[in-house]
Amino acid sequence: MANIKNCRIIELPRINDPRGNLSFVEEEKHFMFEIKRAYWIYDVPGGQVRGGHAFKKQHEMIIAISGSLDVMVDDGTNSKVFSLNRSYYGLCIPSGIWRQMENFSTNSLAMVLSSTEFFEEDYIRDYNEFLSYSNKK
Repeated sequence: MANIKNCRIIELPRINDPRGNLSFVEEEKHFMFEIKRAYWIYDVPGGQVRGGHAFKKQHEMIIAISGSLDVMVDDGTNSKVFSLNRSYYGLCIPSGIWRQMENFSTNSLAMVLSSTEFFEEDYIRDYNEFLSYSNKK
């Protein structure tokens, strides 16, 4: 059964330079899945919420490339909020966890690295269905 204890912030490498800093992420070094897809979320109007779903198979890492946002994770029993506000922090979320992104700052940019290609059947978009699914595992 998925557990929010498996959601964690990974501090990514930082190379500080007076010309501008650099961070990076590498498969199997910073997280344990192959990247099959990357997408980004931006221009989120004030007060809007993104996500609001769980995945049956997909694992992901969310990075606030610019600005900040909060990510609420829920395993069907417990929930927790992670604040992402540094471009060198990535939040790893395994499959089977409900996630919701909110409190986006102005001009924020969130990048998501995914273990799967887009597959609509992998999504659980109804919270009550998620609760039933999470109790079956």
